[in-house]
Amino acid sequence: MEKRWVEWEVKNHTASAELQESLKIDAILADLLVKRGINSYEDAHSFFRPTLEQLHDPFLMKDMDLAITRIEQAIQAGEKILIYGDYDVDGTTAVALTYSFFKKHHAAIDFYIPDRYLEGYGISSQGIDYAAENGYSLIIALDCGIKSNDKIAYANEKGVDFIICDHHLPGDTLPAAIAILDPKRTDCNYPYKELSGCGIGFKLIQAYAQKNNLPVEEINTYLDLVAVSIAADIVPITGENRVLAWIGLQKLNSDPCKGLSALMDLSGRKDLTITDVVFTIGPRINAAGRIDDAKHAVNLLIAENDALAFEKGQIINTKNTERKEHDSLITEQALALIDEDPALIARKTTVVYNHDWHKGVIGIVASRLTEKYYRPTIVMTHSNGKAAGSARSVLGFDLYEALSECSELLEQFGGHKYAAGLTMKIENIPALQQKFEEVVSRTITEEQLVQAINIDTEIMLNQIDAKFFRILKQFEPFGPQNMAPIFISKNVYTYSGAALVGNNHLKMSVHQHNQTYYNCIGFGLAEFMPMVNSGEPFDICYTIDENIWKEKKSIQLNIKGIRATLPILKK
Repeated sequence: MEKRWVEWEVKNHTASAELQESLKIDAILADLLVKRGINSYEDAHSFFRPTLEQLHDPFLMKDMDLAITRIEQAIQAGEKILIYGDYDVDGTTAVALTYSFFKKHHAAIDFYIPDRYLEGYGISSQGIDYAAENGYSLIIALDCGIKSNDKIAYANEKGVDFIICDHHLPGDTLPAAIAILDPKRTDCNYPYKELSGCGIGFKLIQAYAQKNNLPVEEINTYLDLVAVSIAADIVPITGENRVLAWIGLQKLNSDPCKGLSALMDLSGRKDLTITDVVFTIGPRINAAGRIDDAKHAVNLLIAENDALAFEKGQIINTKNTERKEHDSLITEQALALIDEDPALIARKTTVVYNHDWHKGVIGIVASRLTEKYYRPTIVMTHSNGKAAGSARSVLGFDLYEALSECSELLEQFGGHKYAAGLTMKIENIPALQQKFEEVVSRTITEEQLVQAINIDTEIMLNQIDAKFFRILKQFEPFGPQNMAPIFISKNVYTYSGAALVGNNHLKMSVHQHNQTYYNCIGFGLAEFMPMVNSGEPFDICYTIDENIWKEKKSIQLNIKGIRATLPILKK
């Protein structure tokens, strides 16, 4: 697939020069800091040395005092408390964290995860009925609830109070809950707006511990769960999230909870990065709710002994294997559906439906189709007599706004700029295919339909040495708004040619001017093999990684793009 190479420019050269001098670092590294909004020695110190002291006072969050007061009342009165959360990684880690913490202080507590297929996303009437029928007078909802106005009204009629801990955008009117913790509230002055759902749960227990003079170690033990939620929910790795992720990854790699330790053993991975969590731990936790019941994930994450954790981990590992089988089959069928119809290939959108596809993996399939065709995509299947769909977008295009223009064809939809879910009548699918194509064609730019590689800066290969890489690693953890820097090196050659590995990947060694050879891997870049083996120079853009082979570490370039070097025009 064609990709645009976009080279960023540093706009604050004065700050870059001052950082280079004060930190005694390479000019390129100073430029990378400035591009991340780090313009002073103090900013850089905080960036490179995250500490829990950098976290904000949880009581700066609107309604936090009301939430803690209500929880204290419930504990003192011996009320039954129900911890309620979504069925994805963010929701289940949030429930595990909050339940485990309050369980130590209150015996009359349990958790509830809605069934993806019977109840759907968010607060459900069934969940409220369960609470009322079993004597729960307080529900703490995590990673959901901010738009559940009707459900909260129903709970109030049933005599069930709600504390909502959410991080999604609110609607015009807030639910009538006892307290609503959401930094995205327009009336909330909390300094950081991008916490995960589990991050909001962490602020809740932080506030309770602060109010009740509990040792900080009692809440820090859950930071591994917070780091997993930050990674899996793809929230920005900035501000508080970067502090929580940085310290949480240390906890994950040194002293994880029993459940996460079991998943790490089962996946065969250790010394995890944010990317490792996204591709190894996150899918396993998610698989529980996609294939069966997300309660399996919570039971794993709250397990208190190794034997139970391993037992629950094996269950989840099996569900993940099933998930991969469904994912592979449905992706193959969806690709065939598109490739067999020239009209679908020519569109600027993808909207596909199959009655028999597994609802639990259509979001994954939508992501895969978006990666292949790079255009807004909706994948739907049959569920309870309706068409249930997952939608994904491309960088810069507001999917939610596009769906809003199709709302007359939808019975329900929700989400954000890049991902959404929807429900509709099956007979309306052809009309949605047409209307969605019309809306997207009118509002998307041609540039948005070509995937971009955002390149931070040009670098000569001989500038990459051990000191440079050591400092570069301190930019981690990488993720949204703190992505691993992508470098460009021009006019390079292969040493002894590139080889094909794993059917579609390039493995090679490159050099400039017969100096400084580096090993490279280019995933999915087999199409460039003739170019790089032609003997002509070419340009590469890449991240700089650490490769570990037989316990030996070395620097490796992870190639993101290859192009022919443009000839130098002589005057």
